[in-house]
Amino acid sequence: MLQTDNPVQDLPAGHGHSVASSNSSANAVSVRNVSKNYGTVEALKDLSLEFPKGQLTSLLGPSGCGKTTLLKIIAGLLEPTSGEIEVDGRSVDGPGPDRAFVFQDFALLPWASVLRNVSFGLELRGVAKSEREDIAAKYIADVGLAGFEKSYPHELSGGMRQRVGLARALSVDSDVLLMDEPFSAVDEQTRRKFQEDLLSLVANENKTFIFVTHSIEEAVYVSDQIAILLPRPSRVSDIIRPSGLREKDSRSIRRDPEYLDIVDEIWESLRSYVE
Repeated sequence: MLQTDNPVQDLPAGHGHSVASSNSSANAVSVRNVSKNYGTVEALKDLSLEFPKGQLTSLLGPSGCGKTTLLKIIAGLLEPTSGEIEVDGRSVDGPGPDRAFVFQDFALLPWASVLRNVSFGLELRGVAKSEREDIAAKYIADVGLAGFEKSYPHELSGGMRQRVGLARALSVDSDVLLMDEPFSAVDEQTRRKFQEDLLSLVANENKTFIFVTHSIEEAVYVSDQIAILLPRPSRVSDIIRPSGLREKDSRSIRRDPEYLDIVDEIWESLRSYVE
């Protein structure tokens, strides 16, 4: 069944969905009663949400509903107007090494090679050159860019540059990866391959992923948990946990009846906000 927080519209139950755990020790990130105002504009209002450890949670909702604002507050890049954020039980009062951000626009150093870009976070932490380059080389290979270590960003495609950004975030070994529409700038074929690779990373990296997307299909495909946000001022409308997809082959998920049903349910819950 579906767990609903601050319900505005109930989604149909069924299809093996499971209820999210409320055990705080099982959560990597806790958002409690967070509001964010920009002058007279309320972006977020009394929003609460838990992010389970070792899982991928997608933030899904209409444009302008505060998904990126919430992500930046968790990252410590924005201060909430009220409320609190905890990461592994510790209050967030700014950026920290326990969180890494994958930006939508890559945010690479144009003058630096792939190897230097990926190792840059470790360099800022004072890790010795040989060690940080070994770590960077591992993650460059993990994201499929082995052989491009000496290339520069202008020599890479958009999809390859996004892989560099992902490798950089992974290399600093943060517990929480914050991903702001990381696949939005690539073509559909590359996007699907990224989604498959992301499933492997979630399974193998033992990290918590928080993933912003506008795509219902993408959210259902990659997520352990989907938080549906309402239009501004944003609150959590529903939490959906697709319980039967993780054990299935990544190439067959999009044909699975549970996947198709959840996509339809989410669309029905959101369509009134875009009509």
